[in-house]
Amino acid sequence: MKHKVSLTSFLYYCVALLTGHFAAAQEWNGYTPTSFQEQEKMETLLMQGMDFPGYREHLKKLTERPHIAGTPANEKVADYMAKVMEEAGMMVDRYPYDIYMSTNGGTSNIDLVTPIRLPLNQQEYIMEEDPFSADPTLGKGWNAYSGSGDVTSTVVYANYGTKEDFEKLTEMGIDVKGKIIIARYGGNFRGYKAKFAEQYGAAGLIIYTDPADSGYMKGLVYPDGVYYDESAIQRGSLLTTDYEGDPLTPFEPSLPLDGKKKVKRLDPSEAGLHTIPVLPIAYGAAKEIFARMNGKVVPSGWQGGLPYTYRLEGGEELTLRLQVDQKKDFTRISNVVGTFKGSEYPDEWIILGCHYDAWAFGATDPNSGTAMLLSLSEALGKMVKAGHSPKRSILIAHWDAEEHGVIGSSEWVEQMRDVLGAKAVAYLNFDGGVSGKNFGAASSPTLKGLVTEMAKKVDYPYTDKTLYDEWRGEKEVPSIGNLGGGSDHIGFYMHVGVPSLSGGSGGPTLYHTNYDDFHFYETYVDPEFKMGGTIGQWAGLMALRMANAEVIPYDVKRYAVDLKGHFESAVKKIQQFDKEFAGFGKVETALAVLERNTTVLDAALTRALGEKALSKKELKSINEQLIALEKSFIDEKGMYYGSWYKSLYASTDPFSGYASWILPGLEYEISLESSNRLEEWDQRYAAAIESLANKILMLAKSIS
Repeated sequence: MKHKVSLTSFLYYCVALLTGHFAAAQEWNGYTPTSFQEQEKMETLLMQGMDFPGYREHLKKLTERPHIAGTPANEKVADYMAKVMEEAGMMVDRYPYDIYMSTNGGTSNIDLVTPIRLPLNQQEYIMEEDPFSADPTLGKGWNAYSGSGDVTSTVVYANYGTKEDFEKLTEMGIDVKGKIIIARYGGNFRGYKAKFAEQYGAAGLIIYTDPADSGYMKGLVYPDGVYYDESAIQRGSLLTTDYEGDPLTPFEPSLPLDGKKKVKRLDPSEAGLHTIPVLPIAYGAAKEIFARMNGKVVPSGWQGGLPYTYRLEGGEELTLRLQVDQKKDFTRISNVVGTFKGSEYPDEWIILGCHYDAWAFGATDPNSGTAMLLSLSEALGKMVKAGHSPKRSILIAHWDAEEHGVIGSSEWVEQMRDVLGAKAVAYLNFDGGVSGKNFGAASSPTLKGLVTEMAKKVDYPYTDKTLYDEWRGEKEVPSIGNLGGGSDHIGFYMHVGVPSLSGGSGGPTLYHTNYDDFHFYETYVDPEFKMGGTIGQWAGLMALRMANAEVIPYDVKRYAVDLKGHFESAVKKIQQFDKEFAGFGKVETALAVLERNTTVLDAALTRALGEKALSKKELKSINEQLIALEKSFIDEKGMYYGSWYKSLYASTDPFSGYASWILPGLEYEISLESSNRLEEWDQRYAAAIESLANKILMLAKSIS
C-alpha cells in the first residue's frame, strides 16, 4: 500500500523525535547497549578463530589444476568446497544449471600469410621458475562466445576498440569492412570490442595486451616481475547480451534440461551472439604484425609500447589468416551454497559470495576470494559449534561460470528472485578478494558505514595501523567506490535491488593468463600469506554485525547524501551539451523530503534502541520495511539499453561493461547527448525517491 504523509505531519514527527533525549545519546548502529556488548564478544571470538595459515592451504588446494567452468577439474573444486563447508557445520546445497557455452577454445590458429608465412604463438611459455606453467592441461588463449570462421585479410589497428575508437577510424576515412581488426586490451569490456568490430563490418578480431599497459614498459616482466611477458595472454568472455546470465534464458533460470520444470530457451540464432572469429594473443605475437604495418601513422594517444611506429593499416602487402572453430553446447554448471541457519531470524539472509571457476589456475582471480570464504566458513563454524549461532542466516555462495559472463550467480538470482526480494539483507562479493596488499571497496549507499566501521576493527598485518587507517592513507576518510559491472553482485544489486558491496585487497595480477598460479601468488602477491585472514576478519565482522543486530544496520541517511551528489554531477554533464537545461525540479523536491525523513528515522531508531522498547513483533516489521527500502529503485520498465537492468540507482555501463553507471537512466541519455527523455527521467527518479522517502517516514511513525 502506498501511504501519503502531509508536510504538517512530517514536521510534527521531525520536531518530536529530534527533541527526544535519546536522539543525541548514542550513534544508532542497530543494537541496544546490552546486546552490543554481547556482539563485541562474538566479534572477538571470530577474530581469534580466523586460521591465517589455513587460508594458504585452501588456496593451494583450489589451484592445483586449471579448472574452467563445465570441466571435471572444476567439479573437483566444487566437491572440495562443499566438503570444507560441511565439516564447518554448514548445510550445503548445489544449484545445477545447463548453460549454452564452450568449455574450451576449440580449434584456432593465427598466421601471417604475406609477406612471409609465420604461425603466431598462442600459448604462454613454460618457465623453469614456475612449475605450474608446464601443466599439460593448460591450453591456448581463447575468448568464450567467439564466432567461428576462417578469414584471410588485411589488418586495421583500432587502438582499444572502444565505441569512440571505431568512430575515430570512420572519421579518418579508414574502412574496416572485411578486414581483420587488431585492438589492445583496456578501455572497455573485450566483448564490446568484438561487438563494435562486427557492427562496422570487420571480418575478424585479434585482441592483445600492449606492453604499455602491462609489460616491459611498466617494469620487470614475469618471472622476474609482475607484468606480462611477451607470451602472456588475457583470456575472457565476449558475451554482450543486454541481460546477464545464460544467453538462451533471459530473465529465467537455465534449469537442467532433464529436470521436472521445463524452461523455454531461445534458439542460439536469436541470442545475438558474435559471429566473427575472435582470438586473444600476446604482445610477442602482436609485434610480428605491427613490425610490418605501413599505413598512416596513428593519432595521438594510440601509440603503444612496442618498438615501432603504430599505424592504422597494414597495407595490401600484409595479410593475416585468423581461424576459430569453437563449438558451443549445453553444459552443466553448479553453484555451491552453504548456510548457517539463523537462530532468531532464519528468513533474513546475509549472503557472501565469490565465483570459483577460472581461466586456468585462478590463484588471484578468483580463488583468493574463494579460499578466504572457506577460511571464514571454518571460523564461523567454530563459533556455531561453541553455541554462538548468528541470529540471521549467513549464506556463503561459490558461483560457477562467472568467467563466461557472470552466469552462475545470475541464474541463481533469477531462480530466487522473489525469495531474495523478501529475505536478502545484503550481498557481499569477494571476487579475487585477496589479490594483494592494497585494501579497497565499492558499495551501495546503505552499506558504506558498515564497510568503514568494520575496517576500523581489523589490524593491517604489515604496519601498526588498522585496515581502515591503511586504506585512507593521508585522506581524512577513504574513498569508497560505486559498484560497476564485471562480477557477481550485478544480479543482486541491479536486477533485484539487494544492497551490495564488493571489496578486498588488490595488487599485482597476471589477469586471466596461465601464469595466475600459486607460484605467482606466493612469490609476488602476498608471500607472507597474511592478507587472507585479514580480509576474512573484515568480511566476517560485516556479516556478523548485520546478522545479530536487532535492527538491520543500514546507513539510511547515506541515500540522500549520495543521491544529491550524483544528481549534481549529472546536471553538470547534461549542461555541457544542453546549455538551457535547468535541472531536475521534481527530483530536487523529493530529495529534500528524503533528507528530512532519514533524519526522522535515525532519531526514532536511536531512541527506541536506547530505551529497549521494541518487541520481537515490532523488530520483525521494522526489518521487513528496511529490506524493502532498496526496492524503491527497482523499476520494472528497466533501462532503455536493456530491461534486465532494473535498478534506477546503479548499472553496468553498457558501452564498457565494467564501469559503474550511477543514475543509469541519466547516464544513457548523457552518452547519447540527448535531452529528449530528461523530463521522463525526472518523473521516474522523483517517483522512486518519493517512494523511498515515504517508506522511511512510515517506518519512523511505526516506531514512534
